[in-house]
Amino acid sequence: MISSMTGFGRGSIKHDDLIIDAEIKALNNRYLDLVVKLPPEFNGLEYTIRKLVSENIKRGKIALTINVRSNGFNHGYLSFEPNQLKKVIDFLHSVKKITNDKSKIDLNTILYFKDLFLSTTIPNPKANYDIILKTVSIALENLKKMRLKEGKELKKDFTSRIKKIQSYVNEIEKNTKTSVDEYFEKIKARSVKLLEQLKHNEDLLKMELAILTERHDITEECVRLKAHLKMFLNTLASPDEIGRKLDFVCQEMNREINTINSKTVSAEITSRGILIKEELEKIREQIQNIE
Repeated sequence: MISSMTGFGRGSIKHDDLIIDAEIKALNNRYLDLVVKLPPEFNGLEYTIRKLVSENIKRGKIALTINVRSNGFNHGYLSFEPNQLKKVIDFLHSVKKITNDKSKIDLNTILYFKDLFLSTTIPNPKANYDIILKTVSIALENLKKMRLKEGKELKKDFTSRIKKIQSYVNEIEKNTKTSVDEYFEKIKARSVKLLEQLKHNEDLLKMELAILTERHDITEECVRLKAHLKMFLNTLASPDEIGRKLDFVCQEMNREINTINSKTVSAEITSRGILIKEELEKIREQIQNIE
């Protein structure tokens, strides 16, 4: 099924006194470009996370951020040791007694020693590895759902444009025979005046004119173009990665229409060719966002 490369997914799990959040943002990119940001305590999990992401996403610029919160703090984990705080306060009282200091012990003074009773280190981080991976999996699933939803809209747009191109090709084919016949007569009339020496050999003259006219026959290009259009629609229904293949098919279609425009002498066919190129350009822009 067609999938967009852009999207956003989020996962969140509450576990014991921890809240684990995972956010993943995806933009289009030719290859998989993954950036993972997670608390230092969980750096040992980065390889496993990268493997998990690469198994679910093949292309795109991916930014994955993992945050761990506790006790309502929004900037990471923070643990409090009341016994250590009591020791700090007892120490300060002892110092005041020895120095005969009569001032009160305020909060600012206590916070000078905060490293002794506050900790931002998560105890036993490995115990939370499975929960973090589960949170990342939830974020990935939500991202994939969003990418598939956008992919459905892209598929509708592609199908509509391909059908429009098919109608233009049909119009070109209808005009092809008339165009060739008219060109044949023009060349014949012009050549008769220039090739007086062949006026008694009409068969040879017609053969030479047929060769000239064949150079402006676009039947083969129309057949190949229609085959590419069919291949494009079939590829849209493929369960495999289709972004690169669709881009290649578009290049081939563009090549055929360029040949048609260069060979034809019909203004009607040329105008349809320009319309086809406009549709192909719009399709190729959208294809850059397909996984």
